Amino acid sequence: MMIRHGRDRAPDTVDVGDAAVLLRGAAKTYGSGHAAVHALRDADLEVRRGEFAVLLGPSGSGKTTLLNLIGGIEPATSGEVVSCGRDLTGLDEDARTAYRRDAVGFVFQFFNLVPTLTALENVRLVAELTGRGDRERSAAALAAVGLAERGGHFPAQLSGGEQQRVAIARAIAKDPELLLCDEPTGALDLETGRGVLRVLQDLNARGRTVLVVTHNAAIAAVAHRVVRMRSGRVVEVAENTAPASADEVAW
Repeated sequence: MMIRHGRDRAPDTVDVGDAAVLLRGAAKTYGSGHAAVHALRDADLEVRRGEFAVLLGPSGSGKTTLLNLIGGIEPATSGEVVSCGRDLTGLDEDARTAYRRDAVGFVFQFFNLVPTLTALENVRLVAELTGRGDRERSAAALAAVGLAERGGHFPAQLSGGEQQRVAIARAIAKDPELLLCDEPTGALDLETGRGVLRVLQDLNARGRTVLVVTHNAAIAAVAHRVVRMRSGRVVEVAENTAPASADEVAW
């Protein structure tokens, strides 16, 4: 796909058709010379709007680095990275911060909830940082992950799966275009992990683009698009014509 920079568009926006994420020759190198570490090499990838994609590979394969480039957490060393219609290539830190704030929701393996705040307060805390912190929006985000009745509970009063769902609610309270999840079921048992996957599938069914990083090959069954990585490279991209439901996943 050609990346088109239109004259009538903002300088950092591009026309990539129905692609939510588009990488062309993207690479990330840390250090230089003999000490250089090539975490990501010449990656090409396209994820369409509304897809559920899984980035699959062992530890050290480059999948988290790839997620970080898509999320604007760090810049690519070379190549092109476009996400949510924004050309991230060459953006300064302020511009990347604005992109992360406005367009992307992040979910990590560890929940990182503030223990002295209730579930609703944890969601509102992050939503307020984005300027979208009204109570109704935060309560709606909790309802979307099935925790409408648990907003007044503190993290210690919630199960691991419920805490991860609060973290997802926190990520979607600002209504991001893209939801990026790094090992969201990695600290959970099978049944609890299935519950989290059900929430992610439901959010995807409502039109949100979801990318999940995992080393767990079983989770690939729920995705529309499966991106396999090894040694810093994208080695295979496959499509599932009939993704499985979360309840069918076993690991």
